[in-house]
Amino acid sequence: MTVAVILAGLIPILWGSGAGSEVMSRIAAPMVGGMITAPLLSMFVIPAAYRLMRGRQPKAAQA
Repeated sequence: MTVAVILAGLIPILWGSGAGSEVMSRIAAPMVGGMITAPLLSMFVIPAAYRLMRGRQPKAAQA
């Protein structure tokens, strides 16, 4: 939900055409990319990496 609000605030900055919009769009573009990739990283990549690093444990130890 936080990411959605941040993206909702950054998208108009990317599409703006007023004074100073060229500079602001260059600042907002990497922020939008980061806001899209950060939740994907924390939801998919980090748990998968943890599972791979932890490895499989014997069934007796999983109790």
